Amino acid sequence: MNRPVLLGYQLLIGFSDTTTGALLIIAPEFTLRLMGLHVAADSLPFISFIGAFVLSVGLSCLYGAYLTFREGCGSRLEVVWLLTALTRSAVAIFVFQRVLIGTLEAGWVTVAISDGACAVIQAIGLRRGWLHDAAI
Repeated sequence: MNRPVLLGYQLLIGFSDTTTGALLIIAPEFTLRLMGLHVAADSLPFISFIGAFVLSVGLSCLYGAYLTFREGCGSRLEVVWLLTALTRSAVAIFVFQRVLIGTLEAGWVTVAISDGACAVIQAIGLRRGWLHDAAI
């Protein structure tokens, strides 16, 4: 993977998750409405709590973008990819399973798909050594 593509990927997912996480913390009902999702009003404090985790994944990805400019940081970026891929995999599996059994509405499948896609991209990239190709 070349550096501009890697940087673009890191910035895209980093800003997306950071923004979503911050909005889930500050204004969970509004954020879910933007996503086309609904939850019971008494669930909103828990959605804000989940926002903290989404924010942390986003900030980790932005840190990964920073690492693309640092000499000799390929191994650090691999750790970022491994840990965020594990987190995204867990989220994708959980959300997809909950949609299948009907405890989450079908709209949540977009969360499972986006997190699952990122996890797959990162797993393939780690396996194929993409980060070493882009490292300075």
